[in-house]
Amino acid sequence: MKRLNGIVGLTAAALALASLAGTAMADTTWQKNHPRRAEVNARLANQNRRIKQDVKNGTLTQAQARTLHHDDHQVRMEERAMASQDGGHITKGEQAVLNQQENAISNQIPPK
Repeated sequence: MKRLNGIVGLTAAALALASLAGTAMADTTWQKNHPRRAEVNARLANQNRRIKQDVKNGTLTQAQARTLHHDDHQVRMEERAMASQDGGHITKGEQAVLNQQENAISNQIPPK
C-alpha cells in the first residue's frame, strides 16, 4: 500500500511539474506571438518604476503615486479586456488607444 501511495504521489508531482513547464512555454509563446501586448505591458512596467523612483526621490507624494498607479492599473485591465475579446492579442487600433492613455499618465510623472 505504501508503494502504491508513493507511485501516486510521484505521478501527481510529475503532472504538476509538466503543467508548470507548459505554463512557462505558454509565456514564451505569448511574448513571441503578441508583441503589441508585450510592448504595452513593458511600458506600464517602466512607468511603474518611474513612479516608484520619483516617490523615493521626493518628486512625487504617496498620494500622487497612488493615483498614477491606479490609472496604470486601469490601463492594464483595459489591455487585458481587449486581448480577451480578440484571441489573446490586441489590434493596432487598440494599442494606439492604450498608448494615448499611457502618454497622459506619463506626462503626469515628473521628468528626470
